[in-house]
Amino acid sequence: MKKVCILFLFSILFLTACSSDSDESDQAGGAKGKDEIIVWAWDPNFNIKAMELAKQVYASENADVTIDIIENAQDDIVQKLNTSLSSGTTKGLPNIVLIEDYRAQSFLQAYPDAFHKITGSFNVDDFAPYKMSPTSLEGENYGLPFDTGVAGLYVRTDYLEESGYTIDDLNNADWNKYIEIGKEIKKVTGKQLLTLDPNDLGQIRMMIQSAGSWYTKDDGVTPDIAGNEALKKAFQVYKQLLDADIAKPVSDWSQFLAAFNNGDVASVPTGNWITPSVKAEASQSENWAVLPFPKLPDIESSVNATNLGGSSWYVLDVAGKEKAVDFLVATFGSNEDFYQDLVTEIGAIGTYAPAIEGEAYKAEDNYFNGQKIIADFSNWTKQIPQLNYGMHTYAIEDIIVVAMQDYLNGKELDKVLEDAQKEAEAQLQ
Repeated sequence: MKKVCILFLFSILFLTACSSDSDESDQAGGAKGKDEIIVWAWDPNFNIKAMELAKQVYASENADVTIDIIENAQDDIVQKLNTSLSSGTTKGLPNIVLIEDYRAQSFLQAYPDAFHKITGSFNVDDFAPYKMSPTSLEGENYGLPFDTGVAGLYVRTDYLEESGYTIDDLNNADWNKYIEIGKEIKKVTGKQLLTLDPNDLGQIRMMIQSAGSWYTKDDGVTPDIAGNEALKKAFQVYKQLLDADIAKPVSDWSQFLAAFNNGDVASVPTGNWITPSVKAEASQSENWAVLPFPKLPDIESSVNATNLGGSSWYVLDVAGKEKAVDFLVATFGSNEDFYQDLVTEIGAIGTYAPAIEGEAYKAEDNYFNGQKIIADFSNWTKQIPQLNYGMHTYAIEDIIVVAMQDYLNGKELDKVLEDAQKEAEAQLQ
């Protein structure tokens, strides 16, 4: 009987210990200890590589900290975060996660308690102002800005010259001037001006942000489609490009790349992240320049600067969050030398303003005839209008894609935008 009692007590103690370990694991999220930082990100050649460089920098003075970088596709990260956070558990989640700026508010507003506030841990004035709205909520900073999607107009200088123009003719141009020159290039060289993908409205996104406008009002929630003058003008410009027969249609990423690598188009208006893909075609070296993005005509607020893409780092409110913040601030948040390495090794232009004074940012690029494209992009980054992307960028864009097709098929534009407004309100409010 004594042996039975002893065994019974031992079993209770064992089960209690196991239960305690399980509870602690749930609370700790993905971190196994205070000296281990787990990071989720996508794209091994860009985001992951940037984090690997940060890991090396931090390890030089924090050898006792283990940093595990786990690659996930962006869609998988979105799904895993939503699944875990909606169920109220942090078990299995990382300490740090990369989130695209367009998606950030959907997470911060839906799960504010799941993310750790990093207000005061870094100097927000050191970063491009346009990155603050998507990474903040109710006056608190949650995201540490990483890369910029600052856009430019990549132009084939040889096609321009053959058509009787120079880069000065396109410098700080609006879309009307751009289209006018594109018609002449098509006439003289037979080349299209740019590519357009009817299912990817990145061009619309860039156009309206250049005017400080978005698909939603300043609250980031209320749809702003009907009566949005910048969006209306962007629709008109998009149709002008097609009506002038100077746009090459593409339907996927590989076709997009092939169009400029094969020399089929004279320009590429898009985010700076396309630079390595442009330079991949060595035979075109010294035939390219990068100019400021065209502004919307007849829209007073539009400027020759905009953005497409970009992401930021977030710390989840799990065990080890303090060490995770320290790691981010010591690298992405304050280290000018680190940003020189990012530019040199992977071509990543951050939004950390002090880095622009470094030598890597001032370097000439022989592919672009010695143009200091990193410095130019960095200066344009400062001019990008700041706005609230809100929670519904992709949901509204699904509606906009259909609306655009209705417009191109002959439906009156104001009616197109009014119907899209009603559908967005019905779906999202």
